[in-house]
Amino acid sequence: MAKVILKAESISKQYRLGLVGTGTVKHDFNRFIARILGKEDPYLKVGAENDRSAKATENYVWALRDINFEVKEGEVLGIIGKNGAGKSTLLKILSRVTSPTTGVIKTKGRIASLLEVGTGFHPELTGRENIYLNGAILGMTKTEIQRKEEEIIDFSGCTMYIDTPVKRYSSGMRVRLAFAVAAHLEPDILVVDEVLAVGDAEFQKKAIGKMQDISKGEGRTVLFVSHDMTAIKSLCTRVVVLQNGKTFFEGETDEAIDKYLEKYKTSSGLINFKGGKNVFKLKFSRFEVLNKNKEISSSFQSGEKITFKTTIKVNHKIRNPIFSLRLSDSNNTSIICWRSNDFIEQPLPKGLEDDLIIYISTNKLFLLDTIYKVSISFLDGKELLDYKRDFISFEILPGKPNERFHPITKRKTYNSIVFAEAKWQVEQ
Repeated sequence: MAKVILKAESISKQYRLGLVGTGTVKHDFNRFIARILGKEDPYLKVGAENDRSAKATENYVWALRDINFEVKEGEVLGIIGKNGAGKSTLLKILSRVTSPTTGVIKTKGRIASLLEVGTGFHPELTGRENIYLNGAILGMTKTEIQRKEEEIIDFSGCTMYIDTPVKRYSSGMRVRLAFAVAAHLEPDILVVDEVLAVGDAEFQKKAIGKMQDISKGEGRTVLFVSHDMTAIKSLCTRVVVLQNGKTFFEGETDEAIDKYLEKYKTSSGLINFKGGKNVFKLKFSRFEVLNKNKEISSSFQSGEKITFKTTIKVNHKIRNPIFSLRLSDSNNTSIICWRSNDFIEQPLPKGLEDDLIIYISTNKLFLLDTIYKVSISFLDGKELLDYKRDFISFEILPGKPNERFHPITKRKTYNSIVFAEAKWQVEQ
C-alpha cells in the first residue's frame, strides 16, 4: 500500500481587504511565536466567504477555509475550480511560499513547484546558471545536477539560449526551462500551477507526458492545477474541486469533472455586467442567450436556432471597432469564433459613437450535447476595450431525429466537436 506523502489538515488562509497593516511590533512578535508553536493567530478576525462576485461586508476574507486532503506516493492530484476559487493560494501554501493562517501541512521529501512564469529564476543569470541555482535550492549536489543538466536543456528546447540571461527569454521559453528544471531534478513532490497554458501545444504535450512518467514510471507525486479538463482527465487519478475557498468535492476524476461542470450551468441565459476594462471608452452592459422564440434560455436542442444578444454602452468614439464572440466546450477547446472584421460587409461602422446591440444568430448548428461557455471581447483596432471570458454558459440537449439523421447522442461522434449537415453523392 502506497504511503501518504502529503497531508493537509484544516488549512485556512485569511487576507485583509483594502490597505494592509500588521498592527504593532508586539502583535507581529506574538503571531510569530504562535506560528512557531503551531497555534492559531491570536489576532485572527472574523472574515467573509471568498465570493469575488459579492460585495465586501467584512475587512477580512477567507481565501481558503478548512481544506483537508491527503496525497499518496505516486498519485497525481488535480485541483480545479473557477478563477478566484483558491487554487493558487493552496499551491503556494503547499509549496511553503506562504504559510496558512490556521492548519498544518505535513510532507515527506523535497517539493519542486512551478507556480508562476519565471518563479525561482534570477533574471540576470543565464539559463544554465539558473539550473544550478534551482538544484542547490532543492538541496542537490553539483554532481547530481551535472548528471541531469543535458537532459534538462534538451527537454526545454532552449539549447541556443541556455547561456543567455533569462531576462531576455520570452514567457514561453521561461516556462519551458522552469518546467524542465522542476521535473528533472527529482523532487518527491512536483507542484504545477496552470502556467503550462503559456507554452505551445507541442510543449504542453511533452509536459503532460513527463508528468505521467514522473508519477507512473518513477513513483513520485504530482499536484496539478489546470482549467484544461482534457489534461486533468488524462493525467489525474483523483481531483479536488474548490469553490469560494472551500472543498466542493473530492473524488474520482470523471465524477469531479462532472460536478465542476454542473456549477457552470447558469439558471438563466441573462447576464447584467457591472463594469469593464476601459469604461472610459466602452463597456458591455447586458448579454442574453435567446431561443427561436426570442425568449431567454439556458438550454437548447442540438440543431435549434440560438441568438446571442449583446448590449454595449459606448462612451467615446471607436475608430476601428471589432467585436468577437467565442464558444468553447468544457475542455476549454475553442469551438466557434465570430469576429465582426471577418465579414466583407463590415457589420460595425468605423468611427462608432452610439450605444449598440449586436445580434448573432445560428442556423441549425449541430453541437454535441454538453455545456458550452461564451466569451466576448471588443477592440478598437488592437486596443482591448472590454473582455468577458467564460462568463455565461448554456447546455445543448440531444437533438430530434429528422429524415436523414439519428439523434445526436445515438450517432458516433468520432471525437469531433461540431456536426454539420452535408450533401453526399457517390458515383461508380
